[in-house]
Amino acid sequence: MKQLSLPSGSQLLAKHFTYGVATASFQIEGGAADRLPCIWDTFCSKEGKIADNSNGDVACEHYTRWQDDIDLIESLGVDAYRLSISWPRVMTKAGHLNPKGVKFYTDILDELKRRNIKAFVTLYHWDLPQHIEDEGGWLNRNTAYEFAHYTDLITQAFGERVHSYATLNEPFCSSYLGYEIGVHAPGIVGREYGRKAAHHLLLGHGLAMQVLAKNSPNSLNGIVLNFTPCYPVTQCEEDLNATAFADDYINQWYMQPVMQGQYPDIINQLPKAQRPDILQGDMDIIAQPLDYLGVNFYTRMHYQASETDFYHELPHKAPMTDIGWEIYPKALTELLVSLNEKYTLPPIYITENGAAMADEFKDGEVNDNDRIDYYHEHLNALHNATVQGVKVDGYFAWSLMDNFEWAEGYLKRFGIVHVDYDTQTRTVKASGKAYRKLITSR
Repeated sequence: MKQLSLPSGSQLLAKHFTYGVATASFQIEGGAADRLPCIWDTFCSKEGKIADNSNGDVACEHYTRWQDDIDLIESLGVDAYRLSISWPRVMTKAGHLNPKGVKFYTDILDELKRRNIKAFVTLYHWDLPQHIEDEGGWLNRNTAYEFAHYTDLITQAFGERVHSYATLNEPFCSSYLGYEIGVHAPGIVGREYGRKAAHHLLLGHGLAMQVLAKNSPNSLNGIVLNFTPCYPVTQCEEDLNATAFADDYINQWYMQPVMQGQYPDIINQLPKAQRPDILQGDMDIIAQPLDYLGVNFYTRMHYQASETDFYHELPHKAPMTDIGWEIYPKALTELLVSLNEKYTLPPIYITENGAAMADEFKDGEVNDNDRIDYYHEHLNALHNATVQGVKVDGYFAWSLMDNFEWAEGYLKRFGIVHVDYDTQTRTVKASGKAYRKLITSR
């Protein structure tokens, strides 16, 4: 079996470096009857939105199998587990806590604590309650305040059980994929919507950070942003300018407000109808101090100048994963070093990194050597960033197990644990075994 290895003396081999696995509520839980409907339930019910016409009603049945799944997590030797809270499971329509939903998570958190596994909790991983979407969702400024209210109640209920909170997971995906190009829930399309949704998400982040500072001052509190580094096709000025615009539009648009309290200058190039409605004091609220920054990284993109738009995005290049994303580990090093040069960063956690591969389940095993290669190369790329002065405190493999991969349904497998969706049997893949060996060898 292939192994994961790092140079001796690497900071990633230190005992205090945190290794974990990550999941998200809608992708694994199922148990849909015991929560309110969310925007992904609605999106899944629309013809042609999900590649295999599936939904999250059952998923991996984590809702009923969570105890076995914590055994599984512990067996991997990890220090931490990153999970998300289903807002529609823990809140009622009237804005009160749902005791049954809260107990589901407090039981999990208590069990993790008993086993000395740190809980990294994401408060919003895309499953907005449908009744809030019916009022305008993230296009409605009030949703930011609804999010802060939910954060207030749930963090009081959790008390001291949580090691780390993230307010949002990937606001780029929620706003751009969900409210601008419409390939994710709620499926709204229009350039005039994406930036408005993004602003309200970031406002919700800032308000929630204020709540966390009050309710949970001892936890590590931050946000998780996804970055897709942008590379020009050529070094000609037009391509360089188009690429810089793309980077501001898809990456720095979320990073700069959080770190510096302002949007990139390209905001002034956008037509007025496409700009967010920024009220006095908003940017100060958004730029709350962070205990850490969560970075999700999978791939890079190439750009060139366009005659009709600000930039033109090119198709991915080989080698690619099963979901069609280019494998280019060096982009992780270059991303982290560039962020470290541009901003005064808090400690970094890589909160998601991994690959969908065309796994073969054979003789009770999954020998996913291609995924082991992906992890090996990216962990070493992360090591290279630390050598260049980036402070990285942890790394989470995405994902613990195969699950509902959003618009791809169950067709794409990211897990280091295989799930047979007919029987719900879990089988640790070769990548999971290699990950365990690396973690326990420190």
